[in-house]
Amino acid sequence: MTVVPRFEIAQRLAPPFVNNAFALDLVQGLIRKPKQISPKYFYDEAGSALFERITALKEYYPTRTEIGILEARADGIAACVPDGAVLVEFGSGSSTKVRLLLDRLPTLHAYVPVDISDEFLRSSAEALQADYPALRIAPVAADFTQPFTLPAAIAGRPLVGFFPGSTIGNFEPADAAVFLAHAGSILGPGASMIVGVDLVKDAAILNAAYDDGQGVTAAFNLNLLARANRELAADFELAAFAHKAFFNPEASRVEMHLASRRAQEVQVAGVRLRFGHDETIHTENSYKYTPDGFRALAAQAGWASRAVWTDAEQLFSVHMLTRG
Repeated sequence: MTVVPRFEIAQRLAPPFVNNAFALDLVQGLIRKPKQISPKYFYDEAGSALFERITALKEYYPTRTEIGILEARADGIAACVPDGAVLVEFGSGSSTKVRLLLDRLPTLHAYVPVDISDEFLRSSAEALQADYPALRIAPVAADFTQPFTLPAAIAGRPLVGFFPGSTIGNFEPADAAVFLAHAGSILGPGASMIVGVDLVKDAAILNAAYDDGQGVTAAFNLNLLARANRELAADFELAAFAHKAFFNPEASRVEMHLASRRAQEVQVAGVRLRFGHDETIHTENSYKYTPDGFRALAAQAGWASRAVWTDAEQLFSVHMLTRG
């Protein structure tokens, strides 16, 4: 696969978008064969709201199953968190799941939600602060896959990472190990990390979870193009693209794509791009692991497994990792 260098992409963009990371990444991804784009760009305000709707769908088992594990195992998880610790959530979204931990962590010093969607992050942090007035809440607007600085006020405190939702499955396995090492470098020696990991299971369950009957997941996927229209002066016709999602057993992942319904041209940030009939944009992977498989992956990144909790049906797992 040939990748056009970013400096060459920047030269093609209309002047207002030359330093726009979304424009650079999207155009670079759409020039590739096959076309692809990072799922991190799903989560503008509209995309974040659509994802919250997905989590409530009957077909989408991960959220309710992970919540069930956190509720059932909250005391055991809390026992692994030192007094006076700081909980750092990578990709916090609405911070719904973290409430299950905060209720069991009365000695927690602070909570640091980190999310790329600044407006959504601030509103979620304000709602959380209203419900936990005694807790220090220090939101950080950042791409959690890139280096960022933790608030100076938490220096010297034991740090515990929180990465729920099986977001780790959106990374290629090698990149997941890189991210876990990156999180370890931010949290530092002696840190712990709580990670939600989706498990390998029947393909029918997986396919339904990523292609619901109400079309909410399709709207979430298509919002990526709508966001490009809003932010990058793109002219995607949403009806000209179809949502496709399926489990790929050889790769142990669910794939999401946007398929062009016809041959067409689209402009993005001043760049004209061609799509063939049925050509797809690969928008997301969601890798599924066995408990042992994820423990081995975490070990590659310098984390040791302290505990793993699953539901009775073995649909989902929550791992407690520690760093030397």
